[in-house]
Amino acid sequence: MASFDIVSKVDIQTLDNAINTVKKEITNRFDFKGSPVEIDLNKKEFRLTIEVESEMKLNQVLDVLISRSIKQGLDANIYDFEAKAGFQSGKNWKKEIPVRNGLKQEDAKKIVKLIKDSGLKVQAAIMDDIVRVTGKKIDDLQAVIQASKTWNLAIPLQYINMKS
Repeated sequence: MASFDIVSKVDIQTLDNAINTVKKEITNRFDFKGSPVEIDLNKKEFRLTIEVESEMKLNQVLDVLISRSIKQGLDANIYDFEAKAGFQSGKNWKKEIPVRNGLKQEDAKKIVKLIKDSGLKVQAAIMDDIVRVTGKKIDDLQAVIQASKTWNLAIPLQYINMKS
């Protein structure tokens, strides 16, 4: 039986490189001269904390973050911007952004349902934060990969461990 795994993993080193690039760009920008800007990445919890002096500058930092992450090869959907709104803490604005790493149980269930609804002759099983897809033909597995690229799940997916 041929198989592959559907995962949603973030390479922490690539993410760290993207954050460092954002920090460099922000310190060199004219509109941020003299403004306190803190961008911290908690690598264990996969959480990004941004602290700036105004909501407008917060939105500018988020725009730079998305563009630099895409240039580093990261999907913009790894950041969960809706998890918590930015809030004012004293003079500064603060925003905590969780980084999506691993499939949540409900997302894995959606993926399995979409695979079963596709009508392809494959089986899908949830294994922790991985969805394993097995089938007799590699062509069916490749059809699942192509179909999954059309799903609007708002989570980045990777396909690993293709075995025939």
